[in-house]
Amino acid sequence: MMKTSEMTDREATALDAPAAALSSFVLVGAGETVVATGCRPVPVVAGVSLARQAADALADARGGAAVLVGALPYDHAQPAHLLRPAGWSRQPGRSAARAFGTPALVRADAYPRWQVTAEPSLAAYQAAVAEALARMERRPELRKVVLARALRVAGDRPIDARALLGRLAEDPAATAFCVPLPSQGGAGRLLVGATPELLVSRQGDAVLSHPLAGSARRSADPSLDREAAEGLVASAKDQREHREVVTAILDQLAPHCRELGTPEGTQIVSTASMWHLGTRIVGRLHDTTLSSLDLAALLHPTPAVCGTPRDAAAAVIAELEGHDRGFYAGAVGWCEANGDGAWYVALRCAEIAGNEARLHAGAGVVPGSDPVAEGEETAAKFAAMLRALGLDEAIAFDGAAR
Repeated sequence: MMKTSEMTDREATALDAPAAALSSFVLVGAGETVVATGCRPVPVVAGVSLARQAADALADARGGAAVLVGALPYDHAQPAHLLRPAGWSRQPGRSAARAFGTPALVRADAYPRWQVTAEPSLAAYQAAVAEALARMERRPELRKVVLARALRVAGDRPIDARALLGRLAEDPAATAFCVPLPSQGGAGRLLVGATPELLVSRQGDAVLSHPLAGSARRSADPSLDREAAEGLVASAKDQREHREVVTAILDQLAPHCRELGTPEGTQIVSTASMWHLGTRIVGRLHDTTLSSLDLAALLHPTPAVCGTPRDAAAAVIAELEGHDRGFYAGAVGWCEANGDGAWYVALRCAEIAGNEARLHAGAGVVPGSDPVAEGEETAAKFAAMLRALGLDEAIAFDGAAR
């Protein structure tokens, strides 16, 4: 793949890391590294056509590349956070170093000391899952609700975003990302994570989505790891949860595609810490005026992060979770002026501000779910980010009183 801007590798790796992190968008995954530097916000108004606003921003190419990058919040009623970069590069291969340079090696004893607070506690989360199940029993039309919880961690020094991104990018099955967010109280913020899930990509008339739903924790013991994968494939509950997501995406894409299907069917997908059920959905668009951003806005939020029916599930989530997801479970990605681009579900991520990070993890609740098992699933999904921060998982949860 050719580089698509004048920014050279030397310039990309020579950036001042702390300053660059607050104005650079990075995706490392899917066989390529995307870096957008000098990002400036594009005004976006909630409730007004995102497609129209994005098209207007892309039509004005003054002072930057003809591309938009950024993040969609979980709540589609909130405005998208779109950015126009001054520099833009897509290159083959996975290299977080292209974004901020190569970070120095960090000794284990040099990691920050952390204070961890669960939001809510594990017991409160399990109670919310039990309540969601009770509501499903009373309302059979409510088939799935995805409930999340958060961990707030505070260190004794600022979090090094470039080192964090580099550690997360070590998992070849995940797409690592770093997205500048709107500042709060004058402090810069970043969304940093490593997601396994492609919401949608568009290249010409070709459209691809790879939803994941149904999960199991991996094990360092090969036999236990194999048992976990086999148990996930055999789980009627997880297969049902996965079908909700695939069916919804197929239904939403079908009116816009002349070809659409799932050629490989549902398969087992692995990251460094989790097994998932995944289905590749491929299609050909009728109309290529639909951009990758249009398609992302159409599909988001999928039942993988919300539930079915979407509006009913969203209402239950708003009542039972008790905290704002922000950009967690939203989408991060890019869209060029010709409409090509890719958007990923914002999972396994943390919102970073100075020495603090807020992590989120969720689990899909369907009839047959077990509150204890769903709580353990969220704990497993926190693991990748906790390790990247230098936090021992057991110590983190003990410190947060689970």
